[in-house]
Amino acid sequence: MELYLDSVDFKEIEAALDLGIITGLTTTPTFMHRHGITDVDGAIVKLSHMVPVLQVEALGATVDEILKEADRLLTLPVNKECTLVFKVPISNEGVKACKKLSNNGHLVNIHLIYTLNQAYMAMEAGAAYICPLVGRLHDQGHDAMKLIEECVNTVELYGYDTKVMVSSVRHADHVRQAILLGAHTCTVPWSVMKKLCENTLTTLGIDQFFEHTRLMTIRVKEIIGNENPTVTLKDTLLDAMVKMTDYKTGAVSIVDDFGKLIGIFTDGDIRRQLKDKGKAIVDAKMSDFTYNPPITINADALLHDAVNLFSKTQVDNIIVVENDKPVGILDIQDLVKLNLIG
Repeated sequence: MELYLDSVDFKEIEAALDLGIITGLTTTPTFMHRHGITDVDGAIVKLSHMVPVLQVEALGATVDEILKEADRLLTLPVNKECTLVFKVPISNEGVKACKKLSNNGHLVNIHLIYTLNQAYMAMEAGAAYICPLVGRLHDQGHDAMKLIEECVNTVELYGYDTKVMVSSVRHADHVRQAILLGAHTCTVPWSVMKKLCENTLTTLGIDQFFEHTRLMTIRVKEIIGNENPTVTLKDTLLDAMVKMTDYKTGAVSIVDDFGKLIGIFTDGDIRRQLKDKGKAIVDAKMSDFTYNPPITINADALLHDAVNLFSKTQVDNIIVVENDKPVGILDIQDLVKLNLIG
C-alpha cells in the first residue's frame, strides 16, 4: 500500500520524507488557507522540489474551467522529475474533465467520494485515484470502511486501472483497516503517521533491552565519576555533614590516615545520633563512633552486580573500592535514575 503525507506544512513534509518510505504528498486549498499560504503557485512549485509525486487541486465549476486550471498548473516551473496528479472533486463536470485529462495522459484523483456510485463514475472516467474520505463519513455515523471495501472489490472485479486512496484519516486504526481491506493508497496527516510505529508493549520491550544492556555493559566507576566523599577518624560529625552537603550525597566513607576504609556514615546515622545524644554530638570525632564492616563493590564491577548487591543487602549506599581503598559511593538513587531499579 502506498503511503502519502496529507499536508502543506514544510517541516512536517521534511520529517515525513526523512522516513524514506513516502510515495508522495496530497494537498488541499483548505490546508493552504489554514497555514496562511497566499502564494499558492509558489507553494506548489516549492513542494514539487520536495516530493516525488504531488497531488494538487485543479478546481473549476465546469469542464473548461477544470481543464484550463490543469493547463495553467502545467505552465508553472515545477520540478520536471515530480509527477503531478490533478485532484478534481466528484461531479458530472468533474467526471467529464477526468476523462479528457486521462485521455491526454494526465493522472487524475477524483476526490470527495462518499458513495460507491461516485467511485464507479470516477473509475469509468479513467481516474488514477479515487479518494473516499473515511474520517468525514465516520463523523456522520457511516461505515466508512465498508465503502473502502466496496471500492477495492469493484476495482478488482472489473479490472479498473484505479487506485483506492483512503483519506481523511483520523487515527492509526484507519490505516490498519485500510491495509486489511487491500486499499492501494493511504494519505495520512503527520500527527497520525508519526505514531504508526508506536506501541506501549514495544516501548516497554525497548526500554528493557536498554536496561539490560546497561546492566551488562556499564561499570560502576562510570556512574560515580570522580566524586569520592571521605572523612578521616580525626574529623568531626559536623565535618561529615558538610562533606555530604558539598557532594550532595547521603553518606561519606570513613578512612584512616593511610586512606584505608574503616566504614560508612550515612545521613540516617546522623539523625539517630542527634536524636540519642543531642546537637552537641556534632563536635564528636568520627573516631568516637563504631562502624560495621561496610558493603563494598569493586569499581570495575558491572551495574548488574550492583543491582544484585543492593537487592541482597537492602542498603541505600555501597562504597566503591579500588585496591581496598574507597573511590566513591554508589547511591541506590543513581540506579533509580537510570531506571535500573524501580
